[in-house]
Amino acid sequence: MSKISRELKTGIVAIVTIIIFIWGFNFLKRSDLINKSNDFYAEYNNVQGLIVSAPVTINGLRVGSIKDIYFHPSKRGTLVVRFSLEEDYDFSKKSIAQIYSPDFISGKSIKILPSYDGETAKSGDTLAGRIEAGILGAINDQIAPLQKKVEGFLLRTDSLVSNINDVFDTETKGNLRGSIAKLNSTLASFNEASQSLNKLLATNGKIDSILTNATTASGNLAAVSDSLANANIKSTIQQMESTLAGFNGILTTIDKGEGSLGKLLKDEGLYDNLEGATKEMEELLREMKLNPKRFVHFSLFGKKPKPYSPQETEEETSSNQ
Repeated sequence: MSKISRELKTGIVAIVTIIIFIWGFNFLKRSDLINKSNDFYAEYNNVQGLIVSAPVTINGLRVGSIKDIYFHPSKRGTLVVRFSLEEDYDFSKKSIAQIYSPDFISGKSIKILPSYDGETAKSGDTLAGRIEAGILGAINDQIAPLQKKVEGFLLRTDSLVSNINDVFDTETKGNLRGSIAKLNSTLASFNEASQSLNKLLATNGKIDSILTNATTASGNLAAVSDSLANANIKSTIQQMESTLAGFNGILTTIDKGEGSLGKLLKDEGLYDNLEGATKEMEELLREMKLNPKRFVHFSLFGKKPKPYSPQETEEETSSNQ
């Protein structure tokens, strides 16, 4: 029993020793006695999901890790990231600590964009912080304008569909169906007519005869047009123009009242004289018809006719009536 107790004591001592060794090693590792890393700081308004122990790289080479992330004690809303570099790297205080995404799977990391112009950065210095848009950010920047256009298109499409629904009400739909039915009927009739025409063209020889006659007529028309082209049309037209010019001169003379015909048409006195003479001629003829004895004296036996008496003439006229 005492032997077992001694072995138990030995095991407990060994476990305690191992625990003390691990704790001491970690303590010494966190202290500056063993850990010779250089700590730097960077400030950000948003760390984009950056976590402690995330890698720090320079030109793609991992040179350190994130040690701590906390809010700035005096700058409200500002986050401070403390990262440690395992070795001494020479770069100036103008270098930039940029948060970025190495790929789609990994989380956020910090890469130092080194600058060699100016004073060399030392442990404890604060570098300028920057956030890289990354692949997703670039895609979002490209998609944002397209998204706005698509949203506007969808709104206009919705408005258009609403207007179409308003236009195509029940009555309009019924009218449209009726129109389509009539159109189908018209097309069917047209199809029947075209089939009948095909049969007519295939079986009736009159169409060929008509086409032949049309060809002959077109040939004759071409011959006539050639004859007209060869005729002296220009000379004929000139003669017609000369004749029309002379006729226009005659009409102008008549319109001015010159010449016999012009005076006859334009002289009102001559017109009045002719009208008076015509009336007198009508009265003379009427008088000759009513009183022929006044103008003609005829006796078969040589008897001297009686002199003209207006009273006797009036009596004869009244008796005749």
